[in-house]
Amino acid sequence: MKTKIIAEIGINHNGSLDIAKKLINKAIEVGCDVVKFQKKNPDICVPEHQKEVMRNTPWGDMTYLEYKKRIEFGKEEYDEIDRYCKERGIEWFASAWDLDSQEFLKQYNCKYNKIASALLTHKKLLEMVAQEGKYTFISTGMSTMEQVEKVVKIFRKYECPFELMHCNSSYPTEDFNSNLNCIKTLRKRFDCNVGYSGHEKGIQITLAAVALGVTSIERHITLDRYMYGSDQFASVTPMDLIKLCKLVRVIESAMGDGNKTLREEEKENMNKLRNVNTL
Repeated sequence: MKTKIIAEIGINHNGSLDIAKKLINKAIEVGCDVVKFQKKNPDICVPEHQKEVMRNTPWGDMTYLEYKKRIEFGKEEYDEIDRYCKERGIEWFASAWDLDSQEFLKQYNCKYNKIASALLTHKKLLEMVAQEGKYTFISTGMSTMEQVEKVVKIFRKYECPFELMHCNSSYPTEDFNSNLNCIKTLRKRFDCNVGYSGHEKGIQITLAAVALGVTSIERHITLDRYMYGSDQFASVTPMDLIKLCKLVRVIESAMGDGNKTLREEEKENMNKLRNVNTL
């Protein structure tokens, strides 16, 4: 089984189409299967009490609402992302953080949808996405099993294909908080595909998730973890992304089919080393 590798660009482009294209190129170069963005309407998504809070940014002092609008892509940028990804031969999609943004994304007819952990209890958004009927990745960070069960019921009600993604929504996630065995719990309880959305530093935990049989992995990617932005430090650098993609495929190959068989490569050593055969 091939694990789908999702390169989460998210908002790590900092509002720059040039940076977004560089990240798309890196994802393609190392063998990622798809790139992902985030789409928000800041007027809706930014809480009222935060809108006028001042923030020091690389573009000067501005309110938090102004900052969120500064880094948000609109139609012109997404038109170019859509064109560029088609030209380069890679799928793209985005997680919508409000109803307006999900409506906006419909025009691009992306192959996938995504429910971010923060939106797992947004019933209207869940139903809107489920009714589209596209394969949907559902992150389960910050959620109880009962909340996840309600989401699964919605997607099954509308017969929308989905997979759950085990996730811890702390940035970065400490290794001991990863709880990877929950992958098996989700798979058993809901009888569905389960992926892994990671926010830890490094790649070891993600590779362990691959060994547990996840159907997808999603990691934030960045050109430099010390760039400005809330997600940069929990992201994978280009060098680590190269290692991650290579090692994911090594692990897939190493897992095998689970059957106990005598391999051709073993037979020569068997003839050399097994002097007693009384069974």
